[in-house]
Amino acid sequence: MVIKKCRECGKDILGRNDKKFCSDICRHSHNNRQRAVNGGNYMNTINTILRKNRNILMEISTEENPKVSKNRLYDKGFNFNYITSTYTTKKGAIYYYCYDYGYLPVEGDYVFLVKRKE
Repeated sequence: MVIKKCRECGKDILGRNDKKFCSDICRHSHNNRQRAVNGGNYMNTINTILRKNRNILMEISTEENPKVSKNRLYDKGFNFNYITSTYTTKKGAIYYYCYDYGYLPVEGDYVFLVKRKE
């Protein structure tokens, strides 16, 4: 019988023969370090910003008037530098989306809020 060593701490592994770590603590430590090496913290930061942007658009779009000022979005913490996609109409208007909620810049410092219907 071959005794396997934990990938994180090097201790002997007891139990199933396909185990890679001696405990949940070692497994979490190893996976967290791998995510950090592979840019996980950077991606988590961006995903947090995108989720926040979507939540702000969703919250405001439930109101009666779909036209709001950019300053109102800024005040709630919206970051216009992060979007998930764009949609260009045949007339050339560009909609900016954070997942399923988006906006269309209109005259002045206003945007028109929309929700994708898919």
